[in-house]
Amino acid sequence: MEKYTTQNIRNIIFVSHSGSGKTSLVEALLFDAKMTTRLGKVAEGNTHSDYNADEIERKISITSKFLHLIWKNTRIHILDTPGYADFVGDVIAPLRAADAAVLLIEAVHGIEVGTERAWQFLEEKSLPRAIFINKLDKENASFENTLNSIRDRFGKHCVALNYPIGEQKSVESVLSKDGKLKEDLLDAVVETDDALTEKYLEGKELTAEEIMKALKAACVAGKIIPVFCGSAVQNIGVTQLLDAIVDLLPSPADRPAAEGIHPKTKEPVKRDPVETEPFSAFIFKDIFDPYVGHLTLFRVFSGTIESNTGFYNSTRDLKERIGQLYLLQGKEQIPVQKAAAGDIAAVAKLKDSHNSDTICDEKSPILFAATVFPEPCISDSVKPKTRQDEEKIMGTLTRLASEDPTFKISRDEQTKELVISGMGDLHLDVMLDRMKKRFGVDVEVGTPKVPYKETIKKPVKIQGKFKRQSGGRGQYGDCWLELEPLPHGKQFEFVDKVVGGAIPRQYIPSVEKGVREAMTKGFLAGYPVVDIRVTVYDGSFHEVDSSDMAFQIAGSMAFKNGQEQAGPVLLEPIMDVEIIVPNDYLGQITGDINSRRGRIMGIEGRGKQEYVKASIPLAEMFKYATELRSMTGGRGSYSMKFNHYEEVPAKITQTIVANAKKAFEEAHQGHK
Repeated sequence: MEKYTTQNIRNIIFVSHSGSGKTSLVEALLFDAKMTTRLGKVAEGNTHSDYNADEIERKISITSKFLHLIWKNTRIHILDTPGYADFVGDVIAPLRAADAAVLLIEAVHGIEVGTERAWQFLEEKSLPRAIFINKLDKENASFENTLNSIRDRFGKHCVALNYPIGEQKSVESVLSKDGKLKEDLLDAVVETDDALTEKYLEGKELTAEEIMKALKAACVAGKIIPVFCGSAVQNIGVTQLLDAIVDLLPSPADRPAAEGIHPKTKEPVKRDPVETEPFSAFIFKDIFDPYVGHLTLFRVFSGTIESNTGFYNSTRDLKERIGQLYLLQGKEQIPVQKAAAGDIAAVAKLKDSHNSDTICDEKSPILFAATVFPEPCISDSVKPKTRQDEEKIMGTLTRLASEDPTFKISRDEQTKELVISGMGDLHLDVMLDRMKKRFGVDVEVGTPKVPYKETIKKPVKIQGKFKRQSGGRGQYGDCWLELEPLPHGKQFEFVDKVVGGAIPRQYIPSVEKGVREAMTKGFLAGYPVVDIRVTVYDGSFHEVDSSDMAFQIAGSMAFKNGQEQAGPVLLEPIMDVEIIVPNDYLGQITGDINSRRGRIMGIEGRGKQEYVKASIPLAEMFKYATELRSMTGGRGSYSMKFNHYEEVPAKITQTIVANAKKAFEEAHQGHK
């Protein structure tokens, strides 16, 4: 395969609101570059990007795809991403490999929720970009309205470079004739170049060469965002976009040096994007291909790496050999001998290197920052349906989680439930579907149980006496305990204040063991008991009949009876929640927080967004991702983490206790 220099590479990520036509645009780009002989269609399930069975069935992009084409002696790596918010992990991951972006906006609906979200991602990464106004062939499409909304929302540095003509059936450069679009472009260009500004103000005409040179520099620097238009499905305006990607968007050589640290000394280290620098690359994506198995995708930031060599993994401090290197073309792998600075490549069957790892030259190591993914915001409990499912479930879930860092698995230590967590209902639905169809694992799905706990409100002294005599050796254990509440978070203290040998020393641990056993199931609803001090201060024993087991039972009896008298209460987990919403939704959000028994801890306005911090019981948050999306039209997001436990209000406690009693009775009847 022909080698392309770093200057002749483009790494372009395609982002948008869902349904804006990214996959169709990629098809048109490949077709016009003669990489394919037909235009695939999403509706027919034959595109080069959406080749997974679930994507064909649902007619949406679910995972990021990686393709390439050649245009004007330049290799363009295409990173096609999903538009649904549920699959945001597959936007964030390939952003680490991109040098520029194309943001698609529909000409009918204009700027939507996903458009704003994608724009924010690009802003955070300071990625130069172009905008493509798509679907101009549709009824009610408006180039003018869409362009105006882009300039109003994203800034006047977004300027059109072409416009539709002939009932939207072709496009023409704005430089081809005088008019407002040409004026807007010239105004934006001269503002970025002092020499051109002076010439422009003097009334001198700017040459096309001067304009394009300044425009290129401004686009590479992100000072100007060129706007193009057309129709991906009708293949209108696509070659103009290809020209712009090569002529106006940056190569890896135009981007700043990659920054990291030395893995041992932690000193700052930089790598210029040239082949003569030591090799460094970043693994940004793991894929499991049904034919070749585990594929690892990485972006080379400096130096070169060849097939059948090796690298140093500075994240994990290990060395690993590699086999054949590949370029990806959708589901196809094309063998290559070498990957150099700026390239995006893949390798199969790595054992020890994974997503977010840095790989480099061991003699000149560097460590890049790991990718930060949003925490999952919705969870389901899963239970294998059969013994076969049980044997395969953990391996299956682990594989799915390694492909998608926003999909998490955990086992609740208290409830013993296996819990899967993701970015939304659709995300979890897709993962469950993959479990069944790809791996043959079927599960029952439910809402995770809240890990309630129990404690006491007042001190109490109580006796536990176990005595059994039925012929032969009897059983005898007798202890007096004092139960006292501790501050939240103190868990458990056991104190020995027995004097005078009332209980022999060897039986004190037996009493504690009995208490700890009783604490696993509290009096109210069978939840673990916490934040309590238990003091054993008196008791009695029998020379023959006392035993370890007798004092365990005595300790357990005393604790159970004592908890009932000590004002037992339920505790529930309280979460720290941060909610980000547009200003217009603040009142609705704060009212909703109050309805969830939440407390608002702070509100901070940042531009057009409000950041609301609140403390909310976990029991009120299980479907919040879906409900927040509904309340805000998809414009809101949130994150949460556990903070502490608090007492459950009495009325809610009654309901929880009644439900626990009912569940116990049903389970007991089922065992009869």
